[in-house]
Amino acid sequence: MYRSLLELEKHGKPLRIALVGVGSMGMGITLQLRETPGLRLMAIADIDIERAKSGAALYRDEPFSWHQRKNYASEDIWIGTDIIPYLESMGEKVDVLIEATNTVSYAARACITAFKRKVYVVLMNAEVDVLIGPLLHQIASQNGVMVTSDAGDQPGVLMNMIEEICLWGFRPVMAGNIKGFLNRYATASSLIEEARIRNLNPIQCAAYTDGTKLNIEMALVASATGMMPFCRGMEGPVAEEVTQVFEKFDFTRYDERGVVDYILGARPGGGVYVVGYCDDPVQMAYLKYYKMGEGPFYLFYRPYHLCHLETPFAIAQLCIAKQPVLKPIFGQPTHVIAMAKKNLKKGEAINGGIGSDHFYGLIERREVAETFLAIPITLIDPEPNNPCRMKRDVAKDEVVTFDDLEIPDSYLLQLYRRQQELFKNGLIPTDGTSVYKNQYKDY
Repeated sequence: MYRSLLELEKHGKPLRIALVGVGSMGMGITLQLRETPGLRLMAIADIDIERAKSGAALYRDEPFSWHQRKNYASEDIWIGTDIIPYLESMGEKVDVLIEATNTVSYAARACITAFKRKVYVVLMNAEVDVLIGPLLHQIASQNGVMVTSDAGDQPGVLMNMIEEICLWGFRPVMAGNIKGFLNRYATASSLIEEARIRNLNPIQCAAYTDGTKLNIEMALVASATGMMPFCRGMEGPVAEEVTQVFEKFDFTRYDERGVVDYILGARPGGGVYVVGYCDDPVQMAYLKYYKMGEGPFYLFYRPYHLCHLETPFAIAQLCIAKQPVLKPIFGQPTHVIAMAKKNLKKGEAINGGIGSDHFYGLIERREVAETFLAIPITLIDPEPNNPCRMKRDVAKDEVVTFDDLEIPDSYLLQLYRRQQELFKNGLIPTDGTSVYKNQYKDY
């Protein structure tokens, strides 16, 4: 991919990028767009205009990379608080939208606007991806473009690892995340200092700490692989080293689809791992020689994921190879359901979902979640003047259902219902195929 981007740079035909969301990751992306040949920032937006300006200024700085790169510093960069009007009026000037907000409803609007303007989309936004990713892929396909999850977050890294071991002839048994710390009841107010140190939004930091983001990430992997959680929220045993997965999990319990799961507190922190199965005696002899163990279960792990540094790979793979890093070819086999973070009272106003004081999210099999009428946590995305409201009491750690919480009608709710209708009518593939039917002309 690097050589392909160098060719684009050489011939003065870089991929033109619009970026929305200039938080911690978005700012890193502006840096990486500056450093990677063949990519050019055309537009940048954030609800905080000063952050958008800072991102543009960082992009204009002199690159420190060793390779030759044209200087676009003198080129105009559109800067604003809302990328949607820019896409509507100037979409022909953009090849790719990078969605790096942590919104859901706004992100859905931005993505669909991009698709209508024949703009590809890279999602560094797992929240909208997990809720309506299958529908977004449908609408993108209808408009002759594509969308992908990012390459640098855990789901993208895991998908590249899984593709590699499948190429070797292994059967994936577990796709795993290495979680450093977990507190289901963390709140944004309790993490203000931690968020400041890590340059994160406190709400976002709470979603990381309470495990919601972890569960969202593994639900995305499930949608692309068909691998399922063994139980609600996954098993998640405590471990000191990633190599202890063989002690912590009984891989003989899992069916051929494999499972998504995680280990807690293990080294290397920030990494991911895949367990593959191979029982070919000739191959096992080679693997023993390569010091991979006795088999037939083998551990492969990566001790890091580099987020914004890997975003250019997702862009290049999408636009040059026409291949998403992650695509929900198994539909939506799981939901990340809302669980009460505290005792919730009838009539209580709810102003937020992920990272809020009210809920944490756990992955659950789709058929189980829908039997309970459980609410996907990323669907709880109230507008500032139109909060959700509890219809009855829900005790701490109980599932929150559509009977418990009133969700005002909204654009996002309409999209979610449309996706549910497509699933019900068999119009979104759930069997691992990548052929999408054109049944979504209303968008």
